[in-house]
Amino acid sequence: MVRELTENANRTENANRTGSANRNVRLVVLDMAGTTVADGGLVEQAFAAAARELGVEEGSADHAAKLDYVRATMGESKISVFRHLFGDEARARQANVAFEKAYGELVDGGRIAPVPGAREAIGELVADGLTVVLSTGFARVTQDAILDALGWRDLVALTLCPADAGGRGRPCPDMVLAAFLRTGAADSVAEIAVAGDTAYDMLSGVRAGAGVVAGVLTGAHDAAALVDAGATHVLGSVAELPALLRGSGR
Repeated sequence: MVRELTENANRTENANRTGSANRNVRLVVLDMAGTTVADGGLVEQAFAAAARELGVEEGSADHAAKLDYVRATMGESKISVFRHLFGDEARARQANVAFEKAYGELVDGGRIAPVPGAREAIGELVADGLTVVLSTGFARVTQDAILDALGWRDLVALTLCPADAGGRGRPCPDMVLAAFLRTGAADSVAEIAVAGDTAYDMLSGVRAGAGVVAGVLTGAHDAAALVDAGATHVLGSVAELPALLRGSGR
C-alpha cells in the first residue's frame, strides 16, 4: 500500500512538473459530475435502477461485472456504455431512459451540490478573461436538471452534452472541439484547457490537442489512471485550476 501511494504521488508530481501550464489558454472545457459537481455516487445508484429495468439481478455476478464496467468508463456517454452492456440498440435505449429518469429524480431530491470551490473557480476563470464551457456524458435533459438544481443556467458561455457534438461522447474529442468551434474563443486547440476527473476526460482532451489536460482528484479515477490517460497536470480539485492557468500553480 505504501509503495502504491508513493508511486501515485510520483506520477502526480511528474505530470505537474513536465506539463507546464499554457499561459495563453483562452478556452476552458470543464466536466461536470465529479469535477465541478459532487453527486455522491448517484451514477451507480441510477445504474442500479437501469439494471433492474433490464432484469439484471442485484448481487449477481452479472450485475457486479456490469457495475465494474460503469465505474471504469465514468465520463463516457451513458448511451454508449449501455450499448456495450446490453448489446442491441432497443435494450440500450431502454436502460438509458431508466438511468436518466432515476438520476433526474435523485437530482430533484437535492442529492447534488457543487464541488467545494468550483463555482468560485469558474468565476475566477471568467474574470481572468477566459471562456468556460461545461460538458457532460449525460443526456441534455439530465444536464439541464443539474444546471437548474445548482442555479448554473447562466454561469458559463456554453454547456454541451454528446448530442450537441454529433452524438459521440468521451473519450472522443468531439465535445471539446465543438466548444472550440462554437465559442470561437481560441485561435488554436493549443489554447484549450480541459479538466475532468476520469481517464476518458483526459483522453478527450489529448485527442482534441488541448494545451492543458488537467485531472482532478474529486471524482472517479485516481492520479495513476489520469496520468496514464495523458493528464498534463493532476490537481486536488478544480479550485486549483485558475492558479494553474495563471502560471502560479505549477
